[in-house]
Amino acid sequence: MKKMVRTSKAFLISGLFVGLSLICGCPNENPIAPYPDVDREDKIPDDVVKRKPETDQHPPLLYSDEYENPIPLPGPINTAGAEDSPFILQDGKTLYFFFTPDVRIPPEKQLLDQVTGVWVSHKQGDYWTDAKRVWLQNPGKLSLDGAVCVQGNEMWFASVREGYVGVNIFTASFIDGNWKNWKYVGDRLMKEIQIGEVHIHGDDLYFHSDRPGGQGGYDIWLTDRNAGSWSDPIHLDAVNTAAMDGYPFVSSDGNELWFSRTYSGTPAIYRSVNVKGAWSKPELIVSQFAGEPTLDDSGNLYFVHHFYEEGTMIEADIYVAYKK
Repeated sequence: MKKMVRTSKAFLISGLFVGLSLICGCPNENPIAPYPDVDREDKIPDDVVKRKPETDQHPPLLYSDEYENPIPLPGPINTAGAEDSPFILQDGKTLYFFFTPDVRIPPEKQLLDQVTGVWVSHKQGDYWTDAKRVWLQNPGKLSLDGAVCVQGNEMWFASVREGYVGVNIFTASFIDGNWKNWKYVGDRLMKEIQIGEVHIHGDDLYFHSDRPGGQGGYDIWLTDRNAGSWSDPIHLDAVNTAAMDGYPFVSSDGNELWFSRTYSGTPAIYRSVNVKGAWSKPELIVSQFAGEPTLDDSGNLYFVHHFYEEGTMIEADIYVAYKK
């Protein structure tokens, strides 16, 4: 881990991925039962206490008058465990996120707890349904999945899994109510272009990477798909700095690029606007342990906020800043 103050997904998922990259390189000798019906809250230890805004030592700070003050999404989305890496669909009624019940547990044990991974909840009226586990691996095989991006019936996600070395990006297709046909995106993207976490917009793939040619740390890049082939990546000079610039999200109309950047020592959320085909200078929207933005078509801003106490990350919740 490069810095303590990376976004919580970077802490939770990337940290787990690094630890699991060696574990998942060989076949699983202790297969998990096929797709169990699991209750994630049952896996949260009794000594893990839910953090609330009134006890937050570093609450998110809003800099834009376009939004209401950020608030945590109500239960059953957020628990005393760690909810992270949100992705909201355009209609604002389906939310994917990463969950792990106890950030203190080492990755090799989280891998086997049957609840660490991708979850989904649906909004019905003013309420969110109990989240359900999204299985993205065959029964009996090991994987740790997260960093979801969805466009139509296409999902992109990061995974450490059997038969692959390190963290890789995969795709899946939504068929008959389930995500199926997951497959590796290929060496062109992973080894040549060196993509990190991604956002797919049409045939444009925005991603962060520390590949050569950037300005330092993670930078945001763009490649596009044409007849199944991917173009050489373009560095988005207008939005990148020597700081960490990553976890991109593009609005459905293509006019806004949202991303995370380190500000005053912690993750923050920035927005750049497309003006006559060029990205504007990014503006700070939310700071202080706020990252990985995702928006619905009403303009509501969802993001992950993690709670730090005395320099230690305690938990993570999904927050929303509603558009005025």
